[in-house]
Amino acid sequence: MTSNMDKLIEAKFAAAPVVPLIEASDPAVAVATAKALRAGGLDVVEVVLRTDAALECMSAIISESSDIVVGAGTVLTVDHAKAVADRGAQFVVSPGLVDDVARFCLDRNLPFYGGTMTAGEVQRAYALGLRTVKFFPAKLAGGVPMLKALSSVFRDMRFMPTGGVSADNLAEFLAVPSVIACGGSWLTPKAAIEAGDYDAITRLAREAVALASAARS
Repeated sequence: MTSNMDKLIEAKFAAAPVVPLIEASDPAVAVATAKALRAGGLDVVEVVLRTDAALECMSAIISESSDIVVGAGTVLTVDHAKAVADRGAQFVVSPGLVDDVARFCLDRNLPFYGGTMTAGEVQRAYALGLRTVKFFPAKLAGGVPMLKALSSVFRDMRFMPTGGVSADNLAEFLAVPSVIACGGSWLTPKAAIEAGDYDAITRLAREAVALASAARS
């Protein structure tokens, strides 16, 4: 079943198929980062649960940035999924595929992108009812050739490659028809954020949007 949020995210991906990852310990920094990305044309972000304050950071972006779709990444358990759902996450991303997490999200009509890297995992995702999955770690898992091989078998499955995606290979990944979007942390470099150089974040976002537009045209 396709939810309204699924449709909204797909529409945003059609315009800018890039999902920046935000890892922050300070809600104010998280909000500033998200707004800098939005200024560069990227209004779908994934806040990864890799710090003790990740939930607070995600909540702050949601409350202060109504024009940004905010999801939660590195969701490892059902308890994680419940916590981010209760905080208002608009989609959920996991590095791997756990059936219970997938079912929880499906039951809530909460878009879920479970991580896959093998045909067996993609088939399991398909059997669970998922039609879009994360492909992770994209570069180490075989990159574009692996995506093409999986796409030839799972013809109505779409992929979000993440892990090793950068400005250098973004166009190559987006040229694969089954790729709905690419995720990556290259858009939010730690050095720029620590220096408070949010203009650099905006420039990287604009560059990614331009690369994506050229790849898809």
